[in-house]
Amino acid sequence: MKEVDVQELYRQLVQNCNDAIIYSDREGLIRLWNKGAEEMLGFTAGEALGQSLDIFIPENQRARHWEGYYRVMETGTTRYAKELLAAPALKKDGSRISTEFSMTIIRDAEGNVAGTVAVMRDVTARWLKEKALRARLAELDK
Repeated sequence: MKEVDVQELYRQLVQNCNDAIIYSDREGLIRLWNKGAEEMLGFTAGEALGQSLDIFIPENQRARHWEGYYRVMETGTTRYAKELLAAPALKKDGSRISTEFSMTIIRDAEGNVAGTVAVMRDVTARWLKEKALRARLAELDK
């Protein structure tokens, strides 16, 4: 069996992952949008590349998002490299989903922060089940 080139392995891993993998530069412009992101959020790579992350961040979340994003760009650190962040996301059709994601800081050859990669998963089904369970428990406490 022929061995797969490591670069080709990385390319296929990122492109074909079922989770959304999104790389954005220091300004928050989308530079990589994999198949998982297309399927989860509904925008093709052609529609997303070069656009602001705002295409999928709900308007009421944007100020808080950008405050945190630019802090990460300045400091080069994030707690979401090890912890999952839960946040709503907007799909192309305008519907909202619940997501969880981790972040990885990407650095250039000189070690400067170049941007971040988010690996996102749609957890809407689980969130709805938990919400229904909480409502049921609240009913039983009455």
